[in-house]
Amino acid sequence: MMKSDKRPDKASDRCRWCRRVLAAKTGPGRPREFCSQACRQWDWVASQRSKELALTENELVVARDELDDLKDKIYVLSCAIEDVRSDVSTKSRATRETLQEDLKWLIESAEPVIASDLRPQAL
Repeated sequence: MMKSDKRPDKASDRCRWCRRVLAAKTGPGRPREFCSQACRQWDWVASQRSKELALTENELVVARDELDDLKDKIYVLSCAIEDVRSDVSTKSRATRETLQEDLKWLIESAEPVIASDLRPQAL
């Protein structure tokens, strides 16, 4: 059975640094690990820096203000999800217009989370 969506099947179908979906590669050679030379470079820089700081593979350094900003965006999204869940479960209030408003609120709350970019800043 063939998949109809374009989502990757496994982690190896994504850039090792930014997690973007990699273009399908045909032909000989090693599978791609990065979507761009910039991602390859950032991965190398991060690897060198993690060695300096004695970090393990699962540890990450993130600026507190960036983490707080992301947490705020996730909180707004969770509130939107809860509002939509409540409206959908309340049959009497769930009209087409309110559902459209709820979906708009949900999308507006999700977009900043999706757009969050936690890539390292230039040194």
